[in-house]
Amino acid sequence: MSVYEEEPPRLGLQMGKRFALAALVIVLLTAGAVSSAVLLEVKQDVNFFQSQSDPIAGIANVLDDVPPGQPQTILLLGSDKRFADGKGASVRSDTIIVVRLDPDKKATAIMSLPRDLKVQIPGVGTRKINEAYANGGPKLTVRTVRALLGIPIHHVVNVNFGGFSRAVNRLGCVYAEIDRRYFNDNSRGENYATIDLKPGYQKLCGQDGLDYVRHRHSDSDLVRAARQQEFLRQAKQQFGLGKLFGDREGLLKIFGRYTQTDISEKNTEAIFRLLKLAFEASKTPLREIPFPAKDTSSGTFLEISPESLAKTVKRFVEVRGSTRSDGKAKNKKRKIKKRKTLAPGLIEAKREGEDTVLPMDARIGRLGLPVYFPRVRMGRGGYVKTASPRSYEIFDRNKNRYRAYRIVFSLGGDEVGQYYGVQGTTWKAAPILDNPTDEVILRKRTYKRYFDGSKIRLIAWETPRAVYWVSNTLSQVLTNNQMMGIAGSLQRIGQ
Repeated sequence: MSVYEEEPPRLGLQMGKRFALAALVIVLLTAGAVSSAVLLEVKQDVNFFQSQSDPIAGIANVLDDVPPGQPQTILLLGSDKRFADGKGASVRSDTIIVVRLDPDKKATAIMSLPRDLKVQIPGVGTRKINEAYANGGPKLTVRTVRALLGIPIHHVVNVNFGGFSRAVNRLGCVYAEIDRRYFNDNSRGENYATIDLKPGYQKLCGQDGLDYVRHRHSDSDLVRAARQQEFLRQAKQQFGLGKLFGDREGLLKIFGRYTQTDISEKNTEAIFRLLKLAFEASKTPLREIPFPAKDTSSGTFLEISPESLAKTVKRFVEVRGSTRSDGKAKNKKRKIKKRKTLAPGLIEAKREGEDTVLPMDARIGRLGLPVYFPRVRMGRGGYVKTASPRSYEIFDRNKNRYRAYRIVFSLGGDEVGQYYGVQGTTWKAAPILDNPTDEVILRKRTYKRYFDGSKIRLIAWETPRAVYWVSNTLSQVLTNNQMMGIAGSLQRIGQ
């Protein structure tokens, strides 16, 4: 068989990673995506927001001032409850995200800090970074993050995750791609968060969505951060600014009830400056800056070297968007060069694939969804047999029914929490397939490819009856050649 090599894709301005925590979407992008023609309405929204939001006492004393027109850095914290409710109990931040709004950079930078990161907490000592929240709430977390990164922090939003699930329900739930089986009911005496999700593209509502983004048992903080980013990227893709702005009062009520922030204490002029900056930033792509922390020898912490930290902060502050114009690459289909050998890491597995999918093909092939499987797979790991391959039904927002299936593969070994998959469905207009980066022709098939930066996140191929796609792992471990090799090998049983 043949595999393929290629030149880097032409990425448009919109094709950067589209990620924002629910609070940022609701407050900044929703309220920010307005023009001067509705300035009076925005002023009313600001007044409403100030009346609903609960400020963080004394937070202004630890935040940095920002001159008008300058970039602003926002610290987003997520936990089970507000810090004020946690007196007498240990409350740690589950999520720590830094966002930099700077339209002059042609992109908005977003960086997740792993909760087990080894840091110096002022007045406490060497601890995991999420212990700053337990010892001093948002104020001490701001001081810790600023000392770690060496950059000013201008605003902080402290989110109770209960608001996340309510916001998802308010928006009508989210179609999301679940990479594997997630299950825990604590029936063996464990004390982990419960979850019950099967693999495949499906509709997730409030509690299920929250369980999914917060899950960390059996994988790592880095995979968990990637899971959050992928879920929220898909959510942002499905809910445009018009939808958010149209329901802004209901969303702001949820935000006010389930967050604390310094923003509500600002005067109207300062809030307008932030909204204007958010509006300008909403026109540019969001770029996730990976935080390359690694396990310590003891396994207790994650840590990052001073050299690696300096480079990461530099990429965060100096983030740049693509210089290529959007849309041109999408309209050009191009053939890519072939190789005579498999991409490194792939192995032939045709017989294994046929044996795995044969029972499912017998069930759903006659119902209008032919089953395609890859005749190659990664040499590491292999087919996952827990809830895979899975056939099921999915309904769109108009309650039209479609058939679907999912095949799950694990990388195994040291790649904890890394699963890739093959999806098939008769729902050819699934939201996940919107806005491909480009199209290429392989062996008389036209593949749509979806990139995050320079990495292929997803490759889709359509037939008269259905659409099929290959999904990379949450952390996008598979190379572009490996993704193309798997997609190019999709076939029916007996071919």
